[in-house]
Amino acid sequence: MSFQNPVFIPGPTNMPEVLRKAVDMPTLDHRSPLFGQILRPALAGVRKILKSESAEIFVFPSTGTGGWETALSNTLSPGDKVLAARNGMFSHRWIDMCQRHGLEVEVVETPWGAGLPADRYAEILAADNAHRIKAVLATHNETATGVRSDIAAVRRALDAANHPAML
Repeated sequence: MSFQNPVFIPGPTNMPEVLRKAVDMPTLDHRSPLFGQILRPALAGVRKILKSESAEIFVFPSTGTGGWETALSNTLSPGDKVLAARNGMFSHRWIDMCQRHGLEVEVVETPWGAGLPADRYAEILAADNAHRIKAVLATHNETATGVRSDIAAVRRALDAANHPAML
């Protein structure tokens, strides 16, 4: 018998019963030799998916929002300037979090349902000769609107402007 209702959000997601049973096992001590035997091949698998044998993989047990906050609080300081587009609910929350951390946010208002405005980012970055912008924020998949943004185009905008901001 299944007690699952359809969930139409990025997470948590419904898990087929066969998979749930496959992972129904005791918790492993993360200091045990067995855990290391499982973790190393798992990290190698992630490197294979990323197509990089040298990628440094960080396991971060948190929600996406927790990841954002960790990234902001460990790489930027109050008063630093960031560039962001508001094109959906997640980007709106990203901007709000930046402001609550005391960051100066240059917001490019973008119609919800549109991807990131890489062309507008390129103009802003090219004009930032003093390199005040320390980070360019990008919501890759905006769940609220179903839009996937072209992150490679944002990277090209940074490269074209020879801008050192983080992406």
